[in-house]
Amino acid sequence: MRATLLMMALCSAGMAMQALGAESDGVAFDAAPGVPVRARMLDGGRVEVRIGKDAALQLLDGVADEEGRSRLDHEDVDFDGVQDLVVRASVGQVNEAVAVYRYDARTARLQPLAPPTGTPANCDGLWSLSVDAPTRTLVSTCRGGPMWYTDFYRYQGEKLYLYRAEQLLMLDPQALAAVLALDEGGDDAGPLAVWTTFDAAGRALERAIGDGLSPPVSGVPLRGRNARVVPTRLALYSAVGDASTPRYLVAGDRVELLDERDGWLQVRYRNPTRGPVTGWIRLALPEQG
Repeated sequence: MRATLLMMALCSAGMAMQALGAESDGVAFDAAPGVPVRARMLDGGRVEVRIGKDAALQLLDGVADEEGRSRLDHEDVDFDGVQDLVVRASVGQVNEAVAVYRYDARTARLQPLAPPTGTPANCDGLWSLSVDAPTRTLVSTCRGGPMWYTDFYRYQGEKLYLYRAEQLLMLDPQALAAVLALDEGGDDAGPLAVWTTFDAAGRALERAIGDGLSPPVSGVPLRGRNARVVPTRLALYSAVGDASTPRYLVAGDRVELLDERDGWLQVRYRNPTRGPVTGWIRLALPEQG
């Protein structure tokens, strides 16, 4: 009798372990009120999904690592109050590919969330995706060579658009030091980059030059790196390419770095009597003839 009970207990434990293993490869959640979703991984990163009370079958491409594996999760990625299917896979040593699928009530199927194309985003797709719920922002981060890049996305209605991105600056350190002394950025300061905030139509709303490895806080206006003017007099032009100007900065004036274009830097000087003054300086000083 004891042997029989022991055998039954071992069989029950084995079945429980098998069930636990099966559940560890899948997720279950409600994609909408009264719409249960169960998903499990298949070979090659593909995902089998059962949708609704009738368990309608749908197969998704998903993403996969070099061994064809992926991880399933669910999260409210579009801030509509219900969960979305999230598939993640490690690619290379540091990057994480991400695929997101949202429930479409019109088709009763899961549809992929695709980032907009034709934008200045640095990451091709969604990578190491994180959700910033308080600001309703998606943060995509990827590494290319020695540099980490960050793209921010937001929604206008159901449309996902690029909200903020960076452009790495390749400045000549000697030419920069000849005109501006940057404030200390700390031991972990990265290379300079122009951060740009866009509206849903792709128009630039603001720009500022900051640390390319320290993404700005989402939902807060951009603030550029501060610097001190080095030359005795530094011409402040109204536009890139201007040949003359009546405005000058002097040694010791403090400016905020805003933008870069063709070897020119846009800066903001806060005049104590006239308020903020914006203009362009030549990064490379003219050669002395």
